[in-house]
Amino acid sequence: MSGAIDLQSIAGAKAVHKYSRMSASKARVVLDLIRNEDLGQARVELQFCDRGAADVIGKVLESAVANATHNEHLNPEELYVAECWADEGPTLKRFRPRARGRASRIFKRTCHITVVVAQLDESELSMRQLKAEASGASATQSAGASRAARVAASRDDSDEIADEASEEVVIEDVVEAEITADVETDDITAVGEGNEDASLDTPTEEDSDTEDEEV
Repeated sequence: MSGAIDLQSIAGAKAVHKYSRMSASKARVVLDLIRNEDLGQARVELQFCDRGAADVIGKVLESAVANATHNEHLNPEELYVAECWADEGPTLKRFRPRARGRASRIFKRTCHITVVVAQLDESELSMRQLKAEASGASATQSAGASRAARVAASRDDSDEIADEASEEVVIEDVVEAEITADVETDDITAVGEGNEDASLDTPTEEDSDTEDEEV
């Protein structure tokens, strides 16, 4: 399979891994995940892909990026996966012993993996820059709004706490005043009862006269 992108007219580079010990069908499943993707997104897809071909294709992708960086002097942040494909290679024929002295065939497939990276055009770069600026501005605005919301919530909480504290102080003052009034009332009552007892125990003049007459 030949690529449709002409690297003579478009800034880019490619890397080829020949005689990879896997079938072309297995490699194509992974290559479909990174085709026409940005370099960062392609790396993420290969990092979290659980297929064995992802490791080999990741190395081929990094080789293509290195060729574009060192040979073509391109910025890695402006690259994307322009093309990627897997061609069938030679098949290694082996056999497995079977019953009655027979043997069954084993076909060990190989493939040639090609990854082409190219530079984004001016329109795509401008769109990416605008998106990055918009996302940064929205993130800044959202951060400022969230901070303002947190400050307002903290102020509301502090006001509520201050109100609750003032209410508690007022209630404590009222309770202390009631307790003081009750204590004073009890003291006055006790003093009055003590005076009545003293008046009952103190002898009067009539009692003293009566005692003299009896003597």
